[in-house]
Amino acid sequence: MGRVKTLNKWANAHTYYALDLLRIALGVFLLIKGTLFMSNPVQFIEVMQPFANMPGSWLIIHYVVAAHFVGGLLIILGLFTRWSVITQFPILAGAILVNFFGTMNVSNLLLASLVLIVCVFFLFYGSGKHSADYYLKMQK
Repeated sequence: MGRVKTLNKWANAHTYYALDLLRIALGVFLLIKGTLFMSNPVQFIEVMQPFANMPGSWLIIHYVVAAHFVGGLLIILGLFTRWSVITQFPILAGAILVNFFGTMNVSNLLLASLVLIVCVFFLFYGSGKHSADYYLKMQK
């Protein structure tokens, strides 16, 4: 827990509006992807085809949609940002693996890799000074 407090103090001392905009953009991207998966399940099932024979594949579909939708909203608000980012890691790992086990799509691979890198950054950086987490912490 002391490590998280140290990271939060560093992040709050080095906060910039550009990083807040990056966090919000990440959240909007995840929210849009969750909405797209929700509104077009046929396309999503096509993407998940390499994992279709795995047990619990329908559970994976529901997890991806819910994690992207709820996680995107929470990341936009800056509320439970680290937890929201952690829930994205299995999905992003799957998005990268789909390119190696299924049809290779370089643009999807690069996009998933970029989002994974940004998520790793916010795992360490946190939600920053301009977030609901910071506001709620200051209300104590």
